[in-house]
Amino acid sequence: MQLTRGGDAGQGPVGVYAAVMPAAPRIAPAEVLARDVWRPFQQRSNWKGPLLVVHAWGVVGLAVAAGVWQPILIPLCVMVIGTRQLGLAILMHEAAHGALAPNLKINDFLGHWLCAVPVGASLKAYRPYHLAHHKFAQQPEDPDLVLSAPFPVTAASLRRKMIRDLTGQTFFKQRLLLLFRAFANRRDPRPAEGAVVTGRSVAPFLMINAAMLGGLTLAGVWWAWFVLWLLPMATWFPLVTRLRNIAEHACVADSATDPFRAARTTRASWWERAFIAPYWVNFHAEHHLFMHVPCWKLPHLHRALRATSAGQRMEVADGYVSVLKAAAARPS
Repeated sequence: MQLTRGGDAGQGPVGVYAAVMPAAPRIAPAEVLARDVWRPFQQRSNWKGPLLVVHAWGVVGLAVAAGVWQPILIPLCVMVIGTRQLGLAILMHEAAHGALAPNLKINDFLGHWLCAVPVGASLKAYRPYHLAHHKFAQQPEDPDLVLSAPFPVTAASLRRKMIRDLTGQTFFKQRLLLLFRAFANRRDPRPAEGAVVTGRSVAPFLMINAAMLGGLTLAGVWWAWFVLWLLPMATWFPLVTRLRNIAEHACVADSATDPFRAARTTRASWWERAFIAPYWVNFHAEHHLFMHVPCWKLPHLHRALRATSAGQRMEVADGYVSVLKAAAARPS
């Protein structure tokens, strides 16, 4: 563990040494990519990030309309909407890195009000938490280590976790109980996804969702909010969030010491992108290497890195099924 002078760290008088948290290993782009190869990854777009937000809400709107039009489609619509709710959380994550729009005010407005708040999160609370995850990735101080450290588990344990997600038990524990704590001015010491929940941060979520319920009520389909927004949030959203967390960091050897192995990239088929991993979230090894590259450039970055000898060290899975097999590999 590194040591620093206590006075420099604000811990005491100069000459008194205090332990500081070790940061995750880093690598500079110039160490692996030529300047002309790296240059396009530094460029930001004024319209691609906002267009992704429009896309997410467009898919949600179409799925709601389909479920109202043909109720037999509701199970499929629940999966589609739950995945786009994860998509909104992913776009909030983009905003946390300032990658949703070059203008920081627009970036934060879109990331908070159109991405975070509707699914019960807060960009302001999430950003410092998530940046701490990047700084200390897979170190003991990583606030997300609790999500990957328990794996591998037994197949029965993973199955129980997934059943809790699909039956709403995870939602009740992580959302409703936290809501009650929030209005009691109590904070959960290990909030899911870094969302420090307080009465003040819950209020915008309730306001936005009340507006959605009001709009659907005026349209004569009040039930759609419960069946085609709340139900996906309580079932499919927790499940795919868990799958995302497992795939990103669980069971990756040398993840604490090798920057190329701090996270896993998962090759996702079209149906996995539609129902599990929207908006290139599966390219997580690349994101941890160079976290300010916008998500829509990660496939290109993946190809550039894999063309280098260092990039061959990256953990790349062939799909989410293979990741789940690795995560459930502990003998019973």
